[in-house]
Parts: sequence; C-alpha cells; structure tokens
Amino acid sequence: MKYVYEDLSDDQFEQLVVLICQRLLGMGVQSFAKGVDGGRDAKFIGVAELIPSKAAPWNGTIIVQAKHTNGYNRSCSESDFFSTKSGDTVIGKEIPRIKKLQRANQLDHYILFANRSLTGNAESDIRAHIAKECGIPEQSIMLCGLEALELWLKSFPEIPNLARLDPLDSPLVVSPDELAEVVEALARHMDGAVTTMDAPPSPRTSYETKNALNKMSPEYAKTLRRQYLKDTAQVKEFLAAPENDELLRMYESTVDEFQLKIIAKRKSYQSFDDVMNYLMDLLFARDPILRRNKKLTRVMLFYMYWNCDIGEGEDAAPN
Repeated sequence: MKYVYEDLSDDQFEQLVVLICQRLLGMGVQSFAKGVDGGRDAKFIGVAELIPSKAAPWNGTIIVQAKHTNGYNRSCSESDFFSTKSGDTVIGKEIPRIKKLQRANQLDHYILFANRSLTGNAESDIRAHIAKECGIPEQSIMLCGLEALELWLKSFPEIPNLARLDPLDSPLVVSPDELAEVVEALARHMDGAVTTMDAPPSPRTSYETKNALNKMSPEYAKTLRRQYLKDTAQVKEFLAAPENDELLRMYESTVDEFQLKIIAKRKSYQSFDDVMNYLMDLLFARDPILRRNKKLTRVMLFYMYWNCDIGEGEDAAPN
C-alpha cells in the first residue's frame, strides 16, 4: 500500500519515521520530542543496524528530523525547502539547530526525512550544503525523500500495521481540485469586470451573528469583509449563469467536502480565523492554480463563509 503522506498529520508522519528508524538504526530510537527552540528530533545513540550499511555502520549519536508537508507533489528542489540564497527555508531553518547540537557534542550523524520527491542532484547539493555549513562530513548526512520512504515500507511491510494510523488523528485536509477549476474559470470571467457590492444573504444568518457562532474575531471578520465583499456579487452571478452549471456543481461539491471536514475537525481550532487561515495555506500548498490566484482563492473562501456554505449558521445554533 502506498501512503498518501500529505493527508497525514505531522505526528502521524513522525510515527512512521520512528518505526522506520527502529529498523534502520535499532530499537533504541527515542521518539520525537519538542526542544526548547521548538524543533522536534528523534535520537539514537549507539551502533546503527543498517545505516549506511551493515558492514560499515554509523556509530555515535544520530539525530533524525521529519519534515512533513500537506502539499501535493512537492519536491526537495523547491525554493521553500532549499536555497543557498535564503535561510528562510526548511533546510535553512535546520542549519542553526544542527550547528547547536554539533557544538554541544550531541550530534555525530544526521538524517532528514521529508514527504517530498528527492532527485540525485538535489540530494547531493543539500547534503554538501549542510556539511559545509555545519562542519559535518557528507558521509554522516542522509536525506530521505518519498522514494526512500516507499522502498523502506516495502522492505518492512509490518510497519503500516504497527503504525495503526487513525483517520480521526488526521488534520483538516481537503481536496483543492474542483475549487481550482472554479477559480481558474472565474479568474477569466473577472478579468476587466466591474466590481459591485453584494447585499447580505437573505434570509440567511447575519454576518455579525454568524461570526459570533463561529468564534471569528471582530477584527478578522471586518478585514475579510473590507477586502473581499466587493467581489461576492460577481461570484454569485458567475455561479448562477446557466452556462456554468458544471462549475456550480463543482462548487457545491467543494463546499460539501469543506463543511463536513470542518465540522469533524472544528475542535482542533480556537477560532474560525484559524480555520480560514489553515484552509488558505493548505489550498496554496496543494494546487499551483490556487497559488497563482491567491486573492481570488481568498475571495472564494470568504464567499463560502459569507453565503453560509461553510461554518455554523443560526439554524445550527443550540437552543
């Protein structure tokens, strides 16, 4: 079975990595623990079972990092993961932590797992960069992408059963595919169009009441309304046009999925501000069309909320 790694939570992905490392290094692998700087490491001290080989294993303190993304088809070659020109990347943020551990004699070897594809060129470049920046021999650094994960799960077929991944532990994960088609078509429609103000939905829940029911902060709600209300009339008109019946069905399918997933995971978020921000970040990470049309994607999410297609309404309020 091939895992849909992007649909796992960070904790679930870390659990898989620990189980793999127990086979590769030894059963003494200590699970991920959050450090004072917010980073999470797993650790093994001793002689590794299989890494880099059974004949010449690593010996000492091995630090393991798991870097998980909910994005689709992501690569270690992307600039958010590694760039020699920026420290604001996954690897760039790891460098100071690796240096700190190495200076404190708490790191002899380093392994990084990511649910991203990893080409041979990217692997060589990243490994050389970490070695140069941190003063660690290249042969003491290992990078593991999707390809290695798949290989090891085939080599250790018992791991999926041991992981016992519970769908209830998964994050609020939605598919961007149908929304991307709607946004792409809407972007063409709105080019050069004149924006008009929309009236509040009627007889739907008022915006103020809806915000209170969903615990959306007044400042966040005011900002959404100021930035995106002017576009809701065009969205409504576009979806109501007879020639867009198929796009309307896609929109309805999208809001059905979003609403059900939000209901199931609502307790994980303190406010609906967090729900909206999480959905935006997830959609941008998962689909290039939505990343190219960030403002319009935000408009669509606001329209869903404004139109009472997602979030609680008065009819859902307790008596």
